[in-house]
Amino acid sequence: MEFACSHVVCNLRSDEAASTGVSLIEQNYDNIVPAKEQEVPPPLPPRRLRKPRPTSLPLPPLPPLPTFQCPPTKLSLPPPVPPRLDKLEGESRLKANVNVVSLSIGNLVNISQASNMPIFQSPVKCGKCGAALSCLSSMKKNVWVCEFCGRENSVDDSGKRVFVGQRAGERSDDLYLPNQSDDDYQNLENTLVVFCVDISGSMSVTTEVTSSSGSPAYISRLQGIQDALQMALSSLLQHSPHRRVALVTFNDEVVIYGDGTGTPLTLRDWALVDYDHIWQQGVNYPIPHCIAETYHQLIKRVKELMEHGATCLGPAALASVALASRYPGSKVVLCTDGRANIGLGEMEQTSSLSSPHLTSYFYKQLALQAVESGVIVSVMTFEGTDCRLAEVGRMADTTGGRVNIVSIGTVATEIQSASMDNVLATGATLTLLASDGVYFPYMDESNHKLVTEIGNVTEGLEITFQFAVKKEFNTVFLQRKALPFQVQLIFKTRDQQRVTRIITVQRPVTICSRIWAGSLNMAVLGVHCAQLCASLTMEGRVGEAQRQLKVQQDLLKQISMQRPIQKEESVYGNWMETISSICDDINTESSGLSDEAAKVVYQMKRASSVSSIIDSNTAERQKKKTRKKKALVEGM
Repeated sequence: MEFACSHVVCNLRSDEAASTGVSLIEQNYDNIVPAKEQEVPPPLPPRRLRKPRPTSLPLPPLPPLPTFQCPPTKLSLPPPVPPRLDKLEGESRLKANVNVVSLSIGNLVNISQASNMPIFQSPVKCGKCGAALSCLSSMKKNVWVCEFCGRENSVDDSGKRVFVGQRAGERSDDLYLPNQSDDDYQNLENTLVVFCVDISGSMSVTTEVTSSSGSPAYISRLQGIQDALQMALSSLLQHSPHRRVALVTFNDEVVIYGDGTGTPLTLRDWALVDYDHIWQQGVNYPIPHCIAETYHQLIKRVKELMEHGATCLGPAALASVALASRYPGSKVVLCTDGRANIGLGEMEQTSSLSSPHLTSYFYKQLALQAVESGVIVSVMTFEGTDCRLAEVGRMADTTGGRVNIVSIGTVATEIQSASMDNVLATGATLTLLASDGVYFPYMDESNHKLVTEIGNVTEGLEITFQFAVKKEFNTVFLQRKALPFQVQLIFKTRDQQRVTRIITVQRPVTICSRIWAGSLNMAVLGVHCAQLCASLTMEGRVGEAQRQLKVQQDLLKQISMQRPIQKEESVYGNWMETISSICDDINTESSGLSDEAAKVVYQMKRASSVSSIIDSNTAERQKKKTRKKKALVEGM
């Protein structure tokens, strides 16, 4: 739980704060530039008095006066006093909302690193707002007054034991594990990977490549997919031999091959427009065996694929999600090169005015059903095609999958990355609580409690939120020492264990004119700007996205004037420029998002801080070094 600013910032000018009687001088703010005090010179040493000479002796004659006079010494002026921060309302007052909090969900669900944390069975919650008893709570005579909403809650003996177990302080991080899980135990490797492949006629388009001999050669898109699938199957066999793998293809019909050992199931004609029928067929299809038992059959099925027909992408995606839904944490890897033009989710029908809305509804509904089943969908298209990635990519964006545009040379790497087992948790729900009087712009502007359905959690997932103080609560909050914040994260681990993690912190309060821009956390602000503006763009609120970008770019310029921008922090400025150019293109062309722009926007919605990316890349390189060293030792 990381904040962009060390304080909760109220949007209140210093003269307004002074008129309310709130003292801003007595409070000690750790991110305020202190005014340099004038140095007081040291005291002069006492003059040494000479002993008087005897009066009986004559005095020596005085020396002659010098013919020149020493120039008068110029008095040194004191150093200039820096301007008071609370007077710089015009130029340096922050115009951007810096009340932003970042949550590294991928790290929070990794309870294997939480061995030293206190563990309880169930939290004690407020009957009004649902806040949990924490280190910030105070209890008198079995009565707990909620620090978030002010309600009085009676606490029984079990709640008192939880309260005694809480460590006093300004921050607590507690785990709650029930004694029994509500589901059966599941093997971590007992998950499914479904490769959903387009074999329509457009997959016969060829691309010139350089062969191993150096001469030019031509490979079709389907041949590139076939080679990539064979490499992915070999990698899964080597590194995850117990994972289950299934194959689904689509053109003007959907064929479910499963693990390749049984009779394929074909869906055509009327079945392509029946949502419930397709779902039941996928759910009831025989369970695939592990790749160690079905590798050769799958390789044979892949080699036999031929391109022809139309593109019923929607029904194939639905059948693949249904097939994978029996194992939470499973993945669907969808590869296509054209728009869906037949069956559910078709995009080329123009006879009905409501068709675009029905198409959008279909992919949204399918994405939500995938999240409920713990399935992650990744979508990849070929460069130079128009697949309406803005619509199809919703499945990946909602479920936590990848969205990318590939070429013949990169499709193999992307398929292996998308099928990698990086699922940490499923069914995740996040609740963010703040003091009554705080709201969440763009999310919930009337409540101090925000509930977000996350669903699947993969490595590196980071979510940011911005909050603000209601105008009528500015004076009240400035008179308080600090405001409480609480995160409640409920999720299921890969072995289906239900876990609740609750983090509680408090932050001091100040006004925006007393914040030094150089002290702000650029990583939190940069990631939040990318995620927020990408979301606004996908919702069609391009003008609002541009306004937010302008404010954040001005803030970045203000920060650069107060301290040097680090090399890794310059990435966030590049993100802002990229989204800004996309928004400008949308306003100019008025034709919606192209596939290239949609890919960038979806990737920005899943943006994470540069430090976490560097850490994950370092960890991956370390794993590769370890594997190489182990192989070398075994060879010796």
